[in-house]
Amino acid sequence: EKASIENDVIQTTFVLKHDKAAVAEFEEYKMIFAVVLVALAVTAHAADVRMEPSVNVFSSNHWLKEKASIENDVIQTTFVLKHDKAAVAEFERILVDRSNPKSENYGKWMKHSEIKSRLAPSESSVKTVVDFLSSHGIPSTDIRVNKLGDMVHVSMPVKTANSMLKTEFALFRSATQRNVALPRITQPYYLPEEIAQHVQIVADIVRFPSLRNGPTIFGAEEKTATDDEFNSCGTKCNGYTTPDVLKSAYGFEYMTSFTTGNSMSVAEFQYQYYDQTDLDSFSSACDVTATVETTIGGNNPKICEAGGCVEALLDIEYIEAVAHPIPLTVIYSSTFSLLDWVGQVIDMGDDAPLVHSVSYGNDEVQQTSVEYMDACNEQFMAAGNMGLSILFAAGDQGVWGRSGVGATYNPDFPASSPYVTAVGGTNFATKSVIGEETTWDCGGGGFSDTFARPDWQETVVTDYIAAATTAGVLPDQSLWNSTGRAYPDVSALGGQTNPYCVAIKGGSFGGVAGTSASCPVVAGVFAQLNDIRLKAGKSSLGWLNQLIYQNGQCFNDINDGSMNNCNKGTTGFSALTGWDPATGFGSPNYSCLSKIV
Repeated sequence: EKASIENDVIQTTFVLKHDKAAVAEFEEYKMIFAVVLVALAVTAHAADVRMEPSVNVFSSNHWLKEKASIENDVIQTTFVLKHDKAAVAEFERILVDRSNPKSENYGKWMKHSEIKSRLAPSESSVKTVVDFLSSHGIPSTDIRVNKLGDMVHVSMPVKTANSMLKTEFALFRSATQRNVALPRITQPYYLPEEIAQHVQIVADIVRFPSLRNGPTIFGAEEKTATDDEFNSCGTKCNGYTTPDVLKSAYGFEYMTSFTTGNSMSVAEFQYQYYDQTDLDSFSSACDVTATVETTIGGNNPKICEAGGCVEALLDIEYIEAVAHPIPLTVIYSSTFSLLDWVGQVIDMGDDAPLVHSVSYGNDEVQQTSVEYMDACNEQFMAAGNMGLSILFAAGDQGVWGRSGVGATYNPDFPASSPYVTAVGGTNFATKSVIGEETTWDCGGGGFSDTFARPDWQETVVTDYIAAATTAGVLPDQSLWNSTGRAYPDVSALGGQTNPYCVAIKGGSFGGVAGTSASCPVVAGVFAQLNDIRLKAGKSSLGWLNQLIYQNGQCFNDINDGSMNNCNKGTTGFSALTGWDPATGFGSPNYSCLSKIV
């Protein structure tokens, strides 16, 4: 500033010089002390194995560590057991074969009992882990082995967990959602060597979930939109994407009946519940039916009165709008854990819903360890071999992910898993006109930094890279992994040009955007396609990806060069003819798909 400060008083410090010889001697003693400390640490854990060794950060900028002791609190965690590597490889080979429409084994899905016989760890492995838990004073009533025999769920005091895992737990509270607090470890954890050989990870003690602040809610437009379908839910939703918009855009019809055995589900986390008032309001305004047949994990509709249920209501209202009366199950998981959710699904056995829409995820780098992602993938494989279709939203931050703009793109998980179907986002090319679509610039997409590209997508991805190179639109190779699993696989409307009409907060309406809208819509389409197969006496579609990649002509291609960079002045992947990492193969063409299933 220009004003004089000559008469102000400052405080400063004169740092005096040390004698150089004394400093050198001090450094020597410091090095000896450090070596002694390391030796002591190695000796202390000589018979132990550090689990998830790639994890070196035990905190998060989004979670604040609390000072109060939690030694007497009780935590729930899961010991995820290792599968035999050869068995997993064979299991994957079977999945790839049975999900290939060109194979004579297509659709010959396994019963839960066969999954267990092929994949479950040995009974001795399970007993070893259970006995280990019991040896720490945990009663048998607080230890539960899942039906597949590869997860041991345990409830125990934090004091016991600290001693057992040779770590320290603390309570971390969300910096943004102060009602959410989780116990997490503050340093590495260990298991005895004879136990570690059976355990892949101890789940739900390391990862900090990325809590969502909720989608942006848009107000209705004052004037009538161009196409009538945008006004089909009343004036409160003028200009919004409605069930009738989707019906016209993607060519499906509303169902009046369903085939016995068909079913579908949405997954909810993070206090996302639903209320009947909003479902009824949506049904009445849009002349559709949105109901929930089964709820697993509980429901607290009072939260919806304050507008806290937008994500769940979006999922339910739109999968129902597309595929009612196929029975819908809402699976709520209070643990903020995708691994816990998929474990719940597989534990349902042969009664598990056939199609699952999941609008949650995180960046691969935020999942903390490859071991965790591998554990999830093995469960996704099991679900696929049971004939279940799992679809995940591809994310709402474009190529940069939740981590934001940086030195590299940040791929999403589980969208980047080869064993799920990833759903990206689009907008109408012309606002409020049903027709050509363009990339939603914040729709997730890209290449995994963790998982290699599977054979079933190699040709189309290689073609894209070549075409983008020729067109001069391929992002710099330093930003992304050119050999990784590429996603999304497909897309649907999800952008902010015409946000979705959603009944929220006790029957009021708002417009909501995101791939969390795209995902339940595409899931509803595949639930309808399942009905065609079941009615014809065929099996469910199961793991969808090879069906999709062999029938790219059955999707509405987005090829206008639009990008999913989400941040002005940055690069992203461009939508070109055929598959691309901006929109996958594009949005579903139901008429075409109904003929190839």
